[in-house]
Amino acid sequence: MPELHWQKSTFSQEASACIYIATAPEGTTLLRESDDPETILTTSPRQIGALIATLRSGRRIG
Repeated sequence: MPELHWQKSTFSQEASACIYIATAPEGTTLLRESDDPETILTTSPRQIGALIATLRSGRRIG
C-alpha cells in the first residue's frame, strides 16, 4: 500500500489532540486521532462532506 499523506486539521493546536485526514488510493477518506494513530476510521468523501457541512452550520447532530 502506498504511503498515505495525512493532513492535520488547521483548528488543531500543537499541544492538543489533533484530527488527521487522508485519502486512500481507492478514494475512501480516512480519519485518525493523534492520541491513537493506529485506530483509523474509513468513510466516503460524501459522508465526511456532510459531517463538515453540519458542523459548520452549527446544527446539532443526533
